[in-house]
Amino acid sequence: MSDISRFPVPEIKDLPGDLRERIEGIQEKTGFVPNVFLVLAHRPDELRAFMQYHDILMEKDSGLSKAEREMIVVATSAANDCQYCVVAHGAILRIRAKNSLIADQVAINHRKADLSNRQSVMLDFALKVATDSASISDEDIGKVRAEGFSMDDVWDIGAIASFFALSNRMANLTSMRPNEEFFGMAR
Repeated sequence: MSDISRFPVPEIKDLPGDLRERIEGIQEKTGFVPNVFLVLAHRPDELRAFMQYHDILMEKDSGLSKAEREMIVVATSAANDCQYCVVAHGAILRIRAKNSLIADQVAINHRKADLSNRQSVMLDFALKVATDSASISDEDIGKVRAEGFSMDDVWDIGAIASFFALSNRMANLTSMRPNEEFFGMAR
């Protein structure tokens, strides 16, 4: 077991070229390699699929801002007891929202956070997807739609919550440790 995972963690130099280049690019941009990439590189094909789906959900243009996407990740990851994702995506949320308090507020209790009603309703729905998806009703979708979200936005909220449920479970399975760099970012 390494200090960041229960599973073997490959060296960056030993990764397939496409993954090595992508991870080195991230390192160049951020100044460090987020542990998620190192831990999931244990299975390179799965890491590629993970990164592709992540980028499709988190980087595309849609009715959700990038900060709202990160709010969904932080709130649902907190509900799933995922330390890695709360810490890492909390840092990204602080940067994207330009607000040093928002990530902690959302992780602890979004209903008491400095959010718009639209964002609060969005997170209520995302948390239902993350914790009780079998009971999602047309009424739940109607509440989100009443806040101006399109059906594509509803799909995105659900897809982000669902994708990060997978990520949360893998982080907990592997005992993935957050990088220390995330803790102080945008504070």
